[in-house]
Amino acid sequence: MNARGKKILITGAGGFIGSHLTELLLGYGADVTAFIRYTSTGAIGHLNHVDHDWRQRLTIVYGDVRNRDDVNRAVAGSSIVIHLAAQIAIPYSYIAPGDFLNVNAVGTLNVLSAAREHGVKRIVHLSTSEVYGSAQYVPIDEDHPLTAQSPYAASKIAADKLAESFYLSFGLPVVVARPFNTYGPRQSARAVIPTIILQALKGKIIRLGNTDTRRDLNYVGDTASALAKIALSTKGLGGRFNIASGQDYPIGDLVGWVGDILGKKLTIKAERRRIRPRGSEVVRLLGDGSLAKRTFHFGKRTDIESGMRETLAYYEKRLNEFSVEDYQL
Repeated sequence: MNARGKKILITGAGGFIGSHLTELLLGYGADVTAFIRYTSTGAIGHLNHVDHDWRQRLTIVYGDVRNRDDVNRAVAGSSIVIHLAAQIAIPYSYIAPGDFLNVNAVGTLNVLSAAREHGVKRIVHLSTSEVYGSAQYVPIDEDHPLTAQSPYAASKIAADKLAESFYLSFGLPVVVARPFNTYGPRQSARAVIPTIILQALKGKIIRLGNTDTRRDLNYVGDTASALAKIALSTKGLGGRFNIASGQDYPIGDLVGWVGDILGKKLTIKAERRRIRPRGSEVVRLLGDGSLAKRTFHFGKRTDIESGMRETLAYYEKRLNEFSVEDYQL
């Protein structure tokens, strides 16, 4: 893909998916503005991985998506906005639901309003497969009912509906992208695959919650590539598009795969504190990504074995950066 001359704003650019997407678009020749949540340390998250040769086309803007002035300042001058910034830790949403609503819904409202004010040509809003809740039928297509089984899911449904309303009310050129579970290098240690890998690298006991749940797993490089294609396309305005592999796996099986790669016999130990509240557990997520594939012509996907090996290698090289594994919100 060629993105030369494109001025693209990515909110949440220093995060897991955001940093991979930033690198990809810089590699395509885009001028990227990375909107990063301000801290007193000036940290830029995973953007430290960006190739130094590309940094002349990378502008970092600090702020908070909850602040309208910050968002307006960041959006100004961009022709494409990819909105990834969000609170995403589901267990923490049970503790601080108001924070999730403010960041995910009000933050999205600020991005949409700024994009409308500045005449942005295309907005990609990042949703999540969690908005569907446990599958009522499989594979889950874009018409599947939305079910808020956690405060996180509720906040993302609100954000999705705001995006829809701005398209229908004002003709804002927005597209909603719904990735199913993304994994890979740079993911937070609280996520299930890094949790398994880090415990396996340090021992043989893997402490988890519910291991019978099933997830549609997508390598981060594939998710980033899909988002880039959606952002650089002229198709799909007002639409909702799943980014999904069309295959799901029990969480318990991941432990066996990691053990096979490491040559270890791993044992799963269930921990109550890692289990979602009753009624909140999403039992199965298996996505139908055919609409997005037809519309945006996604390329070849990373197979699960290759993706798991790449992910494990990343954490193995950086093992000393992680403390002794404990449950993280």
